Amino acid sequence: MSNESPEVITLEMMRSDLYSAVVADALDGLGYTHQSPRLQLRPYTTTSLLVGRCKTTLWEEMDEVDPSPYELELKAVDDCQVDDVLIAASGGSLKSGIWGELLSTAAKNSGCVGAIVDGAVRDVQKMRAMQFAVFARGTSLYDSQDRQRVIAIDTDVEMDGVTFSAGDLVFADEDGVVVVPQAVEAAAIAAAWSKVHAENVTRDAIRDGMKATDAYKKYGVL
Repeated sequence: MSNESPEVITLEMMRSDLYSAVVADALDGLGYTHQSPRLQLRPYTTTSLLVGRCKTTLWEEMDEVDPSPYELELKAVDDCQVDDVLIAASGGSLKSGIWGELLSTAAKNSGCVGAIVDGAVRDVQKMRAMQFAVFARGTSLYDSQDRQRVIAIDTDVEMDGVTFSAGDLVFADEDGVVVVPQAVEAAAIAAAWSKVHAENVTRDAIRDGMKATDAYKKYGVL
C-alpha cells in the first residue's frame, strides 16, 4: 500500500489502521506536543481502539439535594450523534460513578461509540457485555445523584491541561487518549496515515534481517 494519504480518510479507515501513539507522533510533528492527558485513563470495557468526535460534558461535585437530578447528563446523552464519544470532565473525582450501564445503553442507541471519563464509572461488567467502550480514572458503586452533576454541555473542557472541544477527533486505546484539534485535523490524520504505513515497510525490512539502525537510516521512521 502507498504511504501517501488517500484524499479522504474515513473514521472506519482510522479505526482499521491508526492508533493513539502514531496520532500523537503526528501531532508532535505539527508542534502540538501536549494533546494526551498524563492521566491513568484505563480502558475498562474494551481492548480495541476508540475513535470518534467529542461530545463534551463538564461536571461538578455537590453536597446538597439536586432539584433537577440527571437533567443535563440526560440531555447530553439524548443529543449524541453517530460516532460521538462522550467526554466527561469531572476533575478526576471518584465521589460517584457518573457513567454506567443505563447511560451507555441510551448513548449507544443514539450512535455514540464510547465514553472517556475523567472520574469514576460503575456497571463495568454490564458495559463490557454490551461492548460499549469506556475509559475512566476508576470505579465507584455510588450513584451520582446529589453527589455530582453536569453543569455544561458542548463547551471546552480540560483534562490535565489538554483541551477537548466539541467536535474534535479523539483516539483512545491501551496506550492512552489523544485529542486532535479541528484546526490541524486534516494535516494530523494525513501525517499519521503516512507514518503508520511507512512503519509497516520498516517493520518488514527489520523482520527480513535489516539492522534497526540501517532501517532507520533508509526509511527515517521509528
